[in-house]
Amino acid sequence: MAVAALSMFIVWFFVAFVARSIIQKRSTGDSGIRAGGLRAAAGSIEWWAGWIFALALVTGFAAPVAEIARYEPMTTHSWLRGLGVIVAAIGIMATFLAQLNMGSEWRIGVDTDEQTGLVTHGAYRAIRNPIFTAMIVAAIGLAMMVPNPVSIAATIFLVVAIELQVRFVEEPHLGRLHGDEYRSYASQAGRLVPRLGRL
Repeated sequence: MAVAALSMFIVWFFVAFVARSIIQKRSTGDSGIRAGGLRAAAGSIEWWAGWIFALALVTGFAAPVAEIARYEPMTTHSWLRGLGVIVAAIGIMATFLAQLNMGSEWRIGVDTDEQTGLVTHGAYRAIRNPIFTAMIVAAIGLAMMVPNPVSIAATIFLVVAIELQVRFVEEPHLGRLHGDEYRSYASQAGRLVPRLGRL
């Protein structure tokens, strides 16, 4: 199962970052990747979010590798691992679909000088950050496939990074950019799940 988890992690990484950037570049002439995160001012919340996210990726990759190297899992229940395959697959597909739903507005990172539209249709009608929600689902599924402390740490790092990015970087930016339109939208759509985290 560890080899399958490693393969799914690589697919998820490719889908979430590489494939979507290629699609964006071909359709708009711009990759959609912005400075920020790791390149933000050292010690800023955006910087912390970027580095914790990078740590989540590294530990997410390390979790199945650790099991391949004979690191003992916390449980060997095959039903949990099998369910993890389904959950991870759903998370991977949902990540890509939510990214496509953003169309030309899709970005990785925030450029405070850039004017972007506010996406409120499709999955964004009920959830303000469905890409991040789907990424968390994928991480949970992968942790179920290789249930060890490394995979649990990866999931925790991912959630912390997403919470920092959403609450302290993206939401304030969108509020400044779109004003009352964003505040009205945020009062109806949940942050990561429907109805929860509405502003």
